[in-house]
Amino acid sequence: MMKFFSVLSLIFFMFIAANPCLAKIESIGFIDNVQGEVLIISGETSVQGVPNMKILPGDLIRTGSNSSVGLIMEDDTVLSLGPKSEIEIQEFLFDPAERNLSFVAKMIRGTFSFITGQIAKLAPRKVKLETPDATLAVRGTKFVVEID
Repeated sequence: MMKFFSVLSLIFFMFIAANPCLAKIESIGFIDNVQGEVLIISGETSVQGVPNMKILPGDLIRTGSNSSVGLIMEDDTVLSLGPKSEIEIQEFLFDPAERNLSFVAKMIRGTFSFITGQIAKLAPRKVKLETPDATLAVRGTKFVVEID
């Protein structure tokens, strides 16, 4: 039995080593708080959001009726979603030493509250929030957006 698990572990680590993209996926933030039903959708996978869950690039965050979620991004941006809200984090780069900074999100529907973080302070033109009707350019501030 022990030999089986050793072989299985070896295969797993060989798979990760052969696919460096899988090993390099890093979180871009985390869920701070959850009320009600919150789904985190990554590709074809959908899981219930819980506090301290990592957010990854490309994740879609969706709240149900009477639900809300608070997110804290790696650059200290604070993002809150109200009921029946949906946002996709399309791009997030935070490497100030290399001046690699970008935050692009697509707000699909609902209510959103933002307190911008380091990216907006260091490179304000690199923060873009897309809505169905417009693209918001952020210059470092606090604001609320509602999309029907």
